[in-house]
Amino acid sequence: MGSVRKASAWLGLVEDNDERYYDDEYAEGPQTGTGQAWVTDPRVQTASEAAEETGRRIATVTPDSFRDARAIGELFRDGVPVIVNLTTMDPTDAKRVVDFAAGLIFGLRGSIERVATRVFLLTPADTQVVTEAAGRPTDGFFNQS
Repeated sequence: MGSVRKASAWLGLVEDNDERYYDDEYAEGPQTGTGQAWVTDPRVQTASEAAEETGRRIATVTPDSFRDARAIGELFRDGVPVIVNLTTMDPTDAKRVVDFAAGLIFGLRGSIERVATRVFLLTPADTQVVTEAAGRPTDGFFNQS
C-alpha cells in the first residue's frame, strides 16, 4: 500500500483492505461481565476504597430529576447510607423522590430522617443514627453555666 493510500485510509476516505494491522484478540466496544468496573454517576459521591473495605461509606446524591432515583435505590439496596439533597429539584419531582425513598426504607426496613430543608438521610436497617441529645453529655466541655 502506497503512502497516499495509507494516508487516505487513515483519514477514512478509502477502505483499508490491509488486515495485517488488526489484532484478532482485540475486542472493540465496552466490555461486559464482572471484569467491568461500575461507573458512578458524577452527581453521586462515595468514599474511598479503604472505607469501602471496612464497610464505612456514606453516599451523597443530588438528583436533577426523578430519573436519578435509581442511583439512590441501588446505593441503598447495597447497604450504603444515602444523603439525598433535593434543593435543586422541582418541588413536584422532589416529592416523587421522597415517595420513592419512603418505599425503599419500608421495603428494606431502613429509616429516613430529615437533616435539613429538602435534605434527607436514608439509613439501612443495620445502621444507627445518633441524635444530638443522645450524643451530647449534659455537663460537657462547652457548658457555659
